Amino acid sequence: MSNNKEVLLSVRGVDISFDKGGKKPFRAVKNANFDIYRGETFSLVGESGSGKTTIGRAIMRINELSKGEIYFKGKKISGKISKEDDREVIRSIQMIFQDPAASLNERANIEYCVSEGLYNFHLYKDEKDRIAKVDKALEDVGLLPEHKSRYPHEFSGGQRQRVGIARAMIMEPELIVADEPISALDVSIRAQVLNLMNKLKEEKGLTYLFIAHDLSVVRFISDRIAVIHLGRIVEIAETEELFKHPLHPYTISLLSAVPMPDPQIEKPKKHVVYDESKRDHSGEKPILQEIRPGHLVFANDREMKEYEAKLQEMEKLEASDK
Repeated sequence: MSNNKEVLLSVRGVDISFDKGGKKPFRAVKNANFDIYRGETFSLVGESGSGKTTIGRAIMRINELSKGEIYFKGKKISGKISKEDDREVIRSIQMIFQDPAASLNERANIEYCVSEGLYNFHLYKDEKDRIAKVDKALEDVGLLPEHKSRYPHEFSGGQRQRVGIARAMIMEPELIVADEPISALDVSIRAQVLNLMNKLKEEKGLTYLFIAHDLSVVRFISDRIAVIHLGRIVEIAETEELFKHPLHPYTISLLSAVPMPDPQIEKPKKHVVYDESKRDHSGEKPILQEIRPGHLVFANDREMKEYEAKLQEMEKLEASDK
């Protein structure tokens, strides 16, 4: 590895296919490769159906892999593992779901919803300790201890998502898979939830895999971004590098869809439509390769030369602007 960061989670050559009842299986994820470093927010961005949630669920051991391996803290967690390792994964990797209403048990009060992990793993000394942990988890996410006697339907969407975050945090995880945690919320509430997640990351030394379809959201929260298209990762870079030097046509297409608050910039802007069929891969097959340290792009050698020339042009323009 070229840097000194500790790799917390490693996805290696992962394929995920779904059986279509006798027909050819549907390949939802194709040869996914990436590392997530301890303490960072790594975002996986792509439109609906691109395979990003499928990868998140595979890390949680919900979806089985057709090929490849997933490692957590250097230990393989995909496929058949021991009961102890399985419990360790459940304890150390928690998920925040997209729909806060569907992910909470409507028949259980908030105290039970948040305590469920504590019960399953017996992570409390006695009842007093359990209640104190629930109160602390609720306070950490900006809710009050007296909220614990209420039921999920008595809360707004933003409050329900806070309960979901409290339920994940109470397990003291090392990695949180956040699957579009703000897409079901009002715009005004989104910033509050993102700020809360950032605050908890700093306080508790968390690592996030943040799954989203909106590049403007991930810019605010991410250290690095991976762009995924039809199950294949097409570009990985640090956040500002990706926004300054997008190379893959699909990344450029996604960026062109980000709305600008300034009408003078927004009006002349053209939306770029990405068409995979217009790319010629008949000769050399593309692979995910490094063009600059930490900046990877899915391309063959001919495209890499084009991207290299494009990068140099961008850098020249930046230098002349200074």
